[in-house]
Amino acid sequence: MQKDELIQILSKKIKLIRAEMDYSQDLMAEILGISKKTLIQIEKGRILASWTVIAALCALFRESEIIRSILGEDPLEILQVIAHRSYETPKERTLGGKIWWIEVETLGNFRLQKNLISGHYRILDNENRRWVSSFDEREMKRRLRELYDINA
Repeated sequence: MQKDELIQILSKKIKLIRAEMDYSQDLMAEILGISKKTLIQIEKGRILASWTVIAALCALFRESEIIRSILGEDPLEILQVIAHRSYETPKERTLGGKIWWIEVETLGNFRLQKNLISGHYRILDNENRRWVSSFDEREMKRRLRELYDINA
């Protein structure tokens, strides 16, 4: 998934997310840091939200079922991967991929998973801590071998 694609998808869903939260246009615009007029234009499909608005939407409404149905269990991880093209976190713990993930490959204490919704990859250790995330499968397989070799 690329930045432009995410902007298009979520711009079309802002009204649904607002309805899911039961927020008025005034409150939603205030939360996102945009004018009500801009929000109306986005909701009517006349303009797309900016990357900044999409980032705010994902961060501030990350528990939204609509956002999770598009981006999976951790919308902020997807944003970080899209923004940075690859993302290494300080080994934060995950749920281990019980719902949104398929196992691609395992080497020693590390496993490579692919997100069923976004298509991005991540490497977890045997304690379900995330080490790296990226959309680049070849790079992730290389990193899996590298982590295995370093920790073997």
